[in-house]
Amino acid sequence: MKVLIVGSGGREHVLAWKLRQSKKVKEIFCAPGNGGISQIATCVPLSSDDVSGLLAFALEKKIDLTIVGPEAPLVAGIVDAFEKEHLTIFGPTKAAAQLEGSKIFAKEFMHRHVIPTADFRSFDNIKDAQAYLQHRTFPLVVKADGLAAGKGVVICRDLKDASQALEDMMTSKVFKEAGSKVIIEDCLEGQEASILAISDGQKFVVLDSSQDHKRIFDDDQGPNTGGMGAYSPAPVITKKLMTKITLDILTPTVQGMRQEGIPFRGVLYAGIMVTKDGPKVLEYNVRFGDPETQAVLPRLKTDLVDLCLAASQGKLGLTNLEWDERPCVCVVMSSRGYPGAYESGKVIKGLSEADRQKDVVVFHAGTKNQGEDIVSCGGRVLGVVGFGEDIAKAIQNAYNGAEKISFDGCFFRRDIAAKALKRC
Repeated sequence: MKVLIVGSGGREHVLAWKLRQSKKVKEIFCAPGNGGISQIATCVPLSSDDVSGLLAFALEKKIDLTIVGPEAPLVAGIVDAFEKEHLTIFGPTKAAAQLEGSKIFAKEFMHRHVIPTADFRSFDNIKDAQAYLQHRTFPLVVKADGLAAGKGVVICRDLKDASQALEDMMTSKVFKEAGSKVIIEDCLEGQEASILAISDGQKFVVLDSSQDHKRIFDDDQGPNTGGMGAYSPAPVITKKLMTKITLDILTPTVQGMRQEGIPFRGVLYAGIMVTKDGPKVLEYNVRFGDPETQAVLPRLKTDLVDLCLAASQGKLGLTNLEWDERPCVCVVMSSRGYPGAYESGKVIKGLSEADRQKDVVVFHAGTKNQGEDIVSCGGRVLGVVGFGEDIAKAIQNAYNGAEKISFDGCFFRRDIAAKALKRC
């Protein structure tokens, strides 16, 4: 079969890498792809936001399955457009993608279906939001309603922080129209985890847990990023806790969406805070996480094609997923300046040396081919993944791989998966 992957990041590279392992897949296209993906798939010069162009390409090439990586085309309705032409595509419809496209929609949905989350208020004008802050205790969290590339969440320690966050989002429009509306919610305390499930609109299967590292610097310091690393499984998610998350969060989410006439097909990603009162939802995403996918999917032994096809067609059975029991750690290498204005065009050295390391795989994110070189062209450039018989060895292997790679201004955190070590 022919498969089209939409996107250009590390998540899309691991999807292509995983699909390449399937005997059912004969040809893989990726739009637009990156320097690493080009080595295992045919890259197509189409933006992931070019829904009409992607649709035309899929029709021309008679694509059997399309898998959408990033959230923007899902929120824009790419699934609706493909399904109108009777093309099989893995992902939620535009209506269902509101779970990520609008934090207000998601919070109100959780409230309606009694899904545990932080108390919140939503605002569409800064005057009312500022007035609300005067009567609250801190810390609080201010969130842009729309898509903000994982950066539209600000933890505010005092009134000054919160007022500045509102000014940035609602007046200065740092996230453009995504910040026209905001949520102000209680700040949950505990340890975060990422739980991904694949749903066909009625049934779902849960993938192994993972934990992301959002902040740019060690010890979770500095501004939020799209993710500086991840590991799987996350020891904080015990078998008992996963059962509770499945019953109290995933099940009512899938059932609630179906009850409201917008069945959810695709990847349902619940960002969880494990609090003293139990697991609570921080946010939903409607696609594979990045960099969580780089830590989770390499451990999956079950054929990903089977899962995506069954979910897309509403035929997901009670599948028992097979896993590589070894932990997996992903270290993200970023460009100087990220998550702000970052440098690009830097020649990357040492990729072959890193790939030759035992139990190491390098996934490309912000890279492109330039002559015989591979150069940086994004904020997050590479994800270096290490396996190990235990989490300590997986960490060691991932960092051994990262140390082989260099480019001017490269940066990576040195404490990815340190929280997991404390629980071992």
